[in-house]
Amino acid sequence: MTHDKQLCRVEFPTFVEMPTRWMDNDAYGHMNNIVHYALIDTAVTDWQRNHGFFSEEHKCLEFMVVESGCRYFSEAAYPDKIAVGLKIKKIGNTSWVYEAGLFREEDKLCFALGFFAQVLVDSKNRRPKPIPEKMRDALKLIEI
Repeated sequence: MTHDKQLCRVEFPTFVEMPTRWMDNDAYGHMNNIVHYALIDTAVTDWQRNHGFFSEEHKCLEFMVVESGCRYFSEAAYPDKIAVGLKIKKIGNTSWVYEAGLFREEDKLCFALGFFAQVLVDSKNRRPKPIPEKMRDALKLIEI
């Protein structure tokens, strides 16, 4: 589901910035591929927290990751500072898909491009649930 080409910063409406850590590097001296997924997961969760997804009114809801992926274009390594650009690729009735561009320092092109599909689930019966209006409105803020 990811693009075949690198995307530019201007193609993302919002960013979450994170540092790399020494332990993120692998034996080859660059960021291990699993770290890309952790950065995307953290950026999505931070964005959701900042937009009320974990508020008291949504306490009976869970956001299940049903698919994710990442395409790598170039390396990153500690001590790079990473900006994760987020946008919504698709909003359905019970699910949505984030696209996440990982950018090193002030680079204009992403070094990795990932996607992260979530389904909204009722925490009691474990069944998909329609996206509430407030959540849908927040998702539309970064839909491109």
